[in-house]
Amino acid sequence: AEITGARLLYDCLFILLQTVPAVLHVAIPATMQHIDYQLETARSQVYRYTAILEKAANDPHMRAELQPYMLKEALYNIRQYEVFLQIILSDIITGAQEVEMMTKQLGAHLEQLKMTIKSKTAVPTSQVFPIFIALSTLWTSLQDETIVVGVLSNLFTHIQPFLGAHELYFPERAMQRHLNGATVKTDVCRMKEHMEDRVNVADFRKLEWLFPETTANFDKLLIQYRGFCAYTFAATDGLLLPGNPAIGILKYKEKYYTFNSKDAAYSFAENPEHYIDIVREKAKKNTELIQLLELHQQFETLIPYSQMRDADKHYIKPITKCESSTQTDTHILPPTIVRSYEWNEWELRRKAIKLANLHQKVTHSVQTDLSHLRRENCSQVYPPKDTSTQSMREDSTGVPRPQIYLAGLRGGKSEITDEVKVNLTRAVDET
Repeated sequence: AEITGARLLYDCLFILLQTVPAVLHVAIPATMQHIDYQLETARSQVYRYTAILEKAANDPHMRAELQPYMLKEALYNIRQYEVFLQIILSDIITGAQEVEMMTKQLGAHLEQLKMTIKSKTAVPTSQVFPIFIALSTLWTSLQDETIVVGVLSNLFTHIQPFLGAHELYFPERAMQRHLNGATVKTDVCRMKEHMEDRVNVADFRKLEWLFPETTANFDKLLIQYRGFCAYTFAATDGLLLPGNPAIGILKYKEKYYTFNSKDAAYSFAENPEHYIDIVREKAKKNTELIQLLELHQQFETLIPYSQMRDADKHYIKPITKCESSTQTDTHILPPTIVRSYEWNEWELRRKAIKLANLHQKVTHSVQTDLSHLRRENCSQVYPPKDTSTQSMREDSTGVPRPQIYLAGLRGGKSEITDEVKVNLTRAVDET
């Protein structure tokens, strides 16, 4: 009966455990296909925005009509959308690898269980039970992967409308009108254009340049600004162009920078701090650039998602801790306790009797020869001092009296009156 039950359980487990992997093998490729299609659509929009901005940079009339600020904001937004889709796709690929590995382990455990109970009339529990435990663990892990794939698929579905919002601000007809005469280039095409233009190391004695053939793990270097050209971004007021590592990677203060052309590399190398400061100030005005360009080293309180998943957290600035203490007063307000208050009725009765008895008592005093005039007192008095002060001064001044005489006011025989004015007032210094 035991071996029959084990075989029956094996048949049920075989059917049940094969269901979830089959669902995942269908759901994961379908989700990846949708994400790949959406990524291509987003990248196509990025290339068109970049081509229009490059054309507007050389055409002042088009720049005044186009308002490049809005187009750059749209470029940053869709670049963020592209990065987010890449993160989702990377998580799904990781999940697909986990599912593939667990499927192989599941097949191995089922085959082991089949061989254990194949032709035996009785199987010890110690041989079968560990296999059932391992199958249970794999089943739980597959269920978790199913949930993760479902969450990522729902997340991808909910962010799809964000790409359609660009059509409201930049209609297709307006985009085609601005694209007339402009060349739309992909990121791969831009890299191929300058593949042969390489930095001459002899032109820079104090700077270190890295190249694929001379640097180990060249593809694993942590490039600043997510691989975008820092000089182009600073010189064109925020245009994002991918850098080309084949031109040469500049190592400056233990950080690595790529550029989209040889001229951009030479210009940046002349004064790196200047362009780094411009990028930092631009990111302060457009905060979405902090995560897009991975500026967590300039803004250390923010960390990119790609680095948060790493086990090594040496790049995170440690949180400073210190011991502190505070003390609160027991009674903040002044006390309002009435000390003379008594709630005990018998105590009040006792005090009342005491006061009544005091009114009936007479105080007597007795003075003896020993206590009479035992204390000697003396005092010193300062006699008043006669002093005088003068607080007012009497003085007078004589102002001369004005004496002015006018003659001829009564007129005469002639029609014109001749008036004569005589001033006989004495001067002040003569008085």
